[in-house]
Amino acid sequence: MNRKEAAELLGHCTAFDNRQPSAAAATAWASALHDVPLDDDTKNAVAAYYTTPPQNPNDRLWILPHHVRTLRTKIRNSRLENFQYEPLPDETTGEYLARYRGQVQAIASGRIGAPTGRLALEGGPSAQFMVELEARGWEGNRTVPDGGEPVAELIDTVRRAGPLGVICPSCAAEIGFACKSGHATKKWPLGRPLAKPHTTRTRAAAGEPQQSPQERAAEEERIRQMSGQALARMQADQDIPDAEIVDEEAS
Repeated sequence: MNRKEAAELLGHCTAFDNRQPSAAAATAWASALHDVPLDDDTKNAVAAYYTTPPQNPNDRLWILPHHVRTLRTKIRNSRLENFQYEPLPDETTGEYLARYRGQVQAIASGRIGAPTGRLALEGGPSAQFMVELEARGWEGNRTVPDGGEPVAELIDTVRRAGPLGVICPSCAAEIGFACKSGHATKKWPLGRPLAKPHTTRTRAAAGEPQQSPQERAAEEERIRQMSGQALARMQADQDIPDAEIVDEEAS
């Protein structure tokens, strides 16, 4: 776009916002839109800008060069929404690039009508593949029965994978919900959600047998003893005896 074309575009904008175009403005717009031609898409971009109301009804719409560039690109890209390249057999890389760019340019500019329908995937599994599936117990496209009982039974058998797929035996957290601590706070009246599920819930999800109350008590006692021993070792390492002061004169 040169300065003369920019002045014409500014005149087109004047019909919308009553601006006062000048030679300086035309020079500035030509510099900002030097790689954008003055065509119908450019003028339609101006119309599209003034079609959309501002977020604040009291604001005044005032189009700038970057608005023209962005909206013009959107107009052209909308024509390429369903574009599919049509290759030629045995074409070289150079021929592919030239033909691809030519098709994109022709459709984006509107010289060739844009595709109106979306391409659908065609074909299906081979007969041999279907035989292999059926041999492994696949029953084909089964229909869902009209009654609600089989569906309800299916829902009852579907569970989420991992510890959250079972009810926690420790805090009774429901399926899909994180375990909760046993201490209520102002922010968490029912207990703070834990980052990791309780061990009993992990064992239940893995199908492992649950510990009896005596076993859990013994495990907790073992953990307390190990913690006490570790604390005693840390304190022993910190208790460094004072250095003995030797009186050299006395010796």
